[in-house]
Amino acid sequence: MKTIYITIIAIFLNGMSRAQLKLLVPTTKFDTAIAVLNMGSFHMGFTTDANKTEFDEHDANNVKQVHDIARKIAAFKLTVILVETTPGFNEKLQAEYQQYLQTPGMKFKNPSEIELLAYEIGRLSKTSRIYGVDYKEGYDYMIGNKVANSPDAKTTGAYMQMLNKYEAMYPEEKMTVLENLKVCNHPQYLDMLMNVNADMLTHISSPGKWEGAEEAAKFYHRNLVMYSNINQLPLTKNDRVFILMGATHTAFFNMWFQRSPKYKLVNVFEYLK
Repeated sequence: MKTIYITIIAIFLNGMSRAQLKLLVPTTKFDTAIAVLNMGSFHMGFTTDANKTEFDEHDANNVKQVHDIARKIAAFKLTVILVETTPGFNEKLQAEYQQYLQTPGMKFKNPSEIELLAYEIGRLSKTSRIYGVDYKEGYDYMIGNKVANSPDAKTTGAYMQMLNKYEAMYPEEKMTVLENLKVCNHPQYLDMLMNVNADMLTHISSPGKWEGAEEAAKFYHRNLVMYSNINQLPLTKNDRVFILMGATHTAFFNMWFQRSPKYKLVNVFEYLK
């Protein structure tokens, strides 16, 4: 019966024009969907991440490059900035940001991409609102070193060898800040980050167990909670949201923003030129 039903539908669809077929595609976004510019970055200051980019956050030329990029992003006309700090830090974050708006030449002892880039984008955009949406949850991304006799460990090893080859071909230290950010936000690079930080761990396991998958689930959970933090913010259809995160979080958020009826993603490469 199921086969007959599918056959009837196929015959019906085959006789429809392309214009008619388009009518069958449901609208997946609300008319009030909120514009989101979701941009990934390397960490410009201290980070506990395993993979770090060498970057002198006090170098005048580096700061100039970052501020040049801020002018490009400010053209998005954002109304809200979201960054990688926890909601519990929001009061201090807001106070420091307001101080920067009053004194943009102020110096920071250990600036990160938040102080160097997000604050300057906000100042140029005359944006008053900034929120942290991070959630801290540790996981063992080196679990592969602790699991012996993993049936599919060769997949992870081969993948890392492939990435090492590409890293040698495109060294970060020879890139400008803009070039680096373009790489950080390329879809293939974002997929790679999800693989390295989570999905490849599913290839690590003892026979009949799932040690790698259980660790990867913790990282998925962290990002889901961060996404939930975004959904708790007082945003309206008139807002234009700029998000600056480590690029792995960007990769997760892109996946959810694309499917969400509440948000509409803006192409970051319209501004990273």
